[in-house]
Amino acid sequence: MGMLKEFKEFAVKGNVIDLAVGIIIGVAFGKIVASFVNDIVMPPIGLLIGGMDFKALNIVLKDSVLNDAGEVAIEAVTLNYGMFIQNVIDFAIIAFVIFLAIKGISKMKKKEEAPAAPAPPAEPPKSEVLLEEIRDLLKKK
Repeated sequence: MGMLKEFKEFAVKGNVIDLAVGIIIGVAFGKIVASFVNDIVMPPIGLLIGGMDFKALNIVLKDSVLNDAGEVAIEAVTLNYGMFIQNVIDFAIIAFVIFLAIKGISKMKKKEEAPAAPAPPAEPPKSEVLLEEIRDLLKKK
């Protein structure tokens, strides 16, 4: 029973719940960015390079083998470098968007932390004030 209680305490801690929420939001954000890259960024780039789809770029290492009926018996072995290019572009865009988001958050935090006016200097203790008065009186003599 002790282990179950420890697990319950661990699972309902604030930081575990925050982590779960962060992961869920991250997955949803990843889908948005993937859609942005695949549906908005890549079509114009593909158009600029002649209507080529990066995902279709590959090098055939071994052709597929057909059986007597003309059906594919063994799939072709391909090196899909187009998918790699696509994933690198996805990563670069995701990293840039996250950079901009963190930069914006940091800017907002700096605005919150900036003091409105400098604090007035603290008054010296009464003993220092008395000593200064004594010093000033001795100077006059």
